[in-house]
Amino acid sequence: MKDAIQFRKIQQKDNESIAKIIRQSLEEYGEDKPGTVYTDPTTDDLFAVFNATEKSRYFIATVNNKVIGGSGIFPTKGLPTGYAELVKIYLDKKYRGHGVGKKLMQKSIDFAQESGFTHLYIESIPSLKEAINLYEKFDFKPLKKQLGDSGHFACNVWMVKEL
Repeated sequence: MKDAIQFRKIQQKDNESIAKIIRQSLEEYGEDKPGTVYTDPTTDDLFAVFNATEKSRYFIATVNNKVIGGSGIFPTKGLPTGYAELVKIYLDKKYRGHGVGKKLMQKSIDFAQESGFTHLYIESIPSLKEAINLYEKFDFKPLKKQLGDSGHFACNVWMVKEL
């Protein structure tokens, strides 16, 4: 990849671009259905969601000022004390397999540690095999049940990582 990838905190102007990447990714895997971030109304205003609390952050990856993906940390309601959720890790299809997802995840994990969280929780869907493989490489371990109240009832893969 010859163009430099930049990482920054989400801005209001990123909302439409990242929502489109999220929805296109889910469509690609046939997961454009209720109970996922596809129909979650917050997907259209991630800037507001992630600026509502100091303990959350959403990172945007760009190439030549074009949004190509994102990843975030959010203290999801109902999680155990010390836990945050690693959320909405999505990349434009043509930028997958180049290490961008790993860098976004590391930025999110670093933020969670700096914010004092002790564990990261994640929800996913079995068809997102590449993502699940990435979580495993980052030492996320499977759970038998959902934690917290994300509202994403279609997700049935739950994992946690001790920080």
